[in-house]
Amino acid sequence: MQTARRRLAEMRVILVYALLCPLSLSHGCPKECSCNSNTKVVDCRGRGLFDIPRRLDPETQELHLQDNRIRGLGSMAFREIPRVRILDLSNNSITSISPTALLGLRTLQHLSLAYNSLRELDKRLLGPIHSLSHLDLSHNSLWGLPGAIGESLRNVSYLGLANNRLTRLDRTLLEAVTSLDSLTLRGNPWRCDCQILSLKLWLETYLFKGGVLDEVLCFQPEEMKEKDLQKIPYQLFHTCMTTSYHYLFANIQHLESERLQRGHTHGNNAHPSSHSLHVPMAIGEGFGGAGRGGGGPMAECEPKQKQRPVNLRHAIATVIITGVVCGIVCLMMLAAAVYGCAYAAIMAKYQRELKKNEELAAARGAEHATADEKEPLENAIA
Repeated sequence: MQTARRRLAEMRVILVYALLCPLSLSHGCPKECSCNSNTKVVDCRGRGLFDIPRRLDPETQELHLQDNRIRGLGSMAFREIPRVRILDLSNNSITSISPTALLGLRTLQHLSLAYNSLRELDKRLLGPIHSLSHLDLSHNSLWGLPGAIGESLRNVSYLGLANNRLTRLDRTLLEAVTSLDSLTLRGNPWRCDCQILSLKLWLETYLFKGGVLDEVLCFQPEEMKEKDLQKIPYQLFHTCMTTSYHYLFANIQHLESERLQRGHTHGNNAHPSSHSLHVPMAIGEGFGGAGRGGGGPMAECEPKQKQRPVNLRHAIATVIITGVVCGIVCLMMLAAAVYGCAYAAIMAKYQRELKKNEELAAARGAEHATADEKEPLENAIA
């Protein structure tokens, strides 16, 4: 009887082990990686991997996959580890990422895709992630970032975009990243033309608020090459505000020259016609005929009078265009004045805060000095 019970207990243990063994195999540690069950860190660095390892523990919080040979990320590539907080995919050969590759990673905070071969990012890639605070996209081949991706970067404090192929960057995207503290932009072929003025203005505000930035060196045009965008004076961008006006004035001058040429041509043509008109009139008058002789000259004079409104229309058009241009110039001057006043106010506020901080620092230094003087006296009295 006892032997039967013992065998039954052994069978139960074997059955439980058989049931638990597949679970441990399916959610254990991949043979290509090393795992720490206490810290929930999976380290797969430098293992020559071509794909994301399988059978990952769903409790994994850190996954390190840098220095491998991964070329792409498919749909829901990390569905087995929905609680991962740190995901490092740097120094691989990633050229494409599915828009749903990160689907389900709602607690992801740190994402590194640096040192890969990415040319573009889909605007839906970071859509479901609202906890991201560190995003490193440096050392890729990105030509730009979709403006809609800014909605997913609201909580990002570090954004790495260095050493890509960026020539411009949408200011609206950067304005959406309201928590940004550190930004890297060096190593990009920035085109410092009129289109980059909005970025320059945003960078000034960002730095004034205490943001950290490396540098933005211009690559083109040639006269701006190797110049730091932050240090280029606004006077060098004055052509951006006057180019459109020069174009309008050129059009006005062109229209005016055409009008003068046409007027000169019409004038040259008018003299013979008027001469020919005067001749019939003189002939008619010489004949003294009031009928057909008098009607002929009046019929010939009507076409000559119809040419005058043409010149009048050109004159009116010139006046209208000139008025429009003058209005635009006035508006631009007003905008420049407003901007100058705003900039002066900001700088004044900055100077006041700086002076206030210096006074506080001086006061604190004086308090420390007084305290240091009191200590020897108290020791001497004691």
